[in-house]
Amino acid sequence: MTAAATPHAPAAPRGGFRLTPAALIWPALLYLILTTQVPFFMTVYYSFFRYNLAIPGARPFIGLDNYKNLLTDPQNLTILWNTVVLAGGTLILTLIIGAALALLLNRDFPGRALLRTLLISSFLVMPVVTAVVWKNMLLNPAFGFFSWVLISLGLPPVDFLAQHPMASVIAMITWEWTPFAMLILLTGLQSLPDDQIEAARLDGASPWQEFRFVVLPHWTQAIQVVVLMETIALLQVYGEIYGSTSGGPGLATTNLPYFIYQKAFAEYNIGLASAAGVITVVLTNVLAAYMLRLLTRTSRSE
Repeated sequence: MTAAATPHAPAAPRGGFRLTPAALIWPALLYLILTTQVPFFMTVYYSFFRYNLAIPGARPFIGLDNYKNLLTDPQNLTILWNTVVLAGGTLILTLIIGAALALLLNRDFPGRALLRTLLISSFLVMPVVTAVVWKNMLLNPAFGFFSWVLISLGLPPVDFLAQHPMASVIAMITWEWTPFAMLILLTGLQSLPDDQIEAARLDGASPWQEFRFVVLPHWTQAIQVVVLMETIALLQVYGEIYGSTSGGPGLATTNLPYFIYQKAFAEYNIGLASAAGVITVVLTNVLAAYMLRLLTRTSRSE
């Protein structure tokens, strides 16, 4: 009798280059480092110098003077406050309106698909186009839609961008970002099991109790996604301000991104603009981390 041949595992190759999952990730990781971290560290580097493009060759090291100027000048503190108000006000409004629209679209009614498509369309409009449409078609005091409504009611027209600039900018950005919050919250709502809703109704829960104790806890992760993504985006709003108010009247709607644009491309003050950019990045990360921690703590307590 001959013994049956036993299969042998192929021998591992000696030497040479072996592709591992980590090796496959490295090209994308290097690309991200080159396109994000290198420009950021260059911005940090320039923020320590008095660097103005209008004065070629002169680039003295001044340490933290650019940061001191930004944080001690009352004008710059107003700009910092405008940034927080614009981001916070828009975030709150988009969460409230987006939640209401998500609850509406979660019901079955004729034309729901068409309504959902129409509500999403505003998110696809470019920021500068949004500003131009609101400025000329809706908020214009002479021939805008809102002025026409006021005149039809026997009221005087209102120049919203001059008299209520921050509220007007918040309104147009809310119109632009509400579909994003609506889609995320609607996705979270549709993943809610129907038996939980039915059990709450069988127990005699009112619509408010059903929302408070069933829907809202299930929405926690979706709300966290909205808060994180919108906080990052709203602290970087630029196109809507550039196309509508240009930061005015005065400094009423000037936020940090528009301030960076003015310093870098109007005054050519690269050092001060770089310091403002670093502050914007730090502020974005701090606010996003604080909001996520607050939401996580709230969900755990419930």
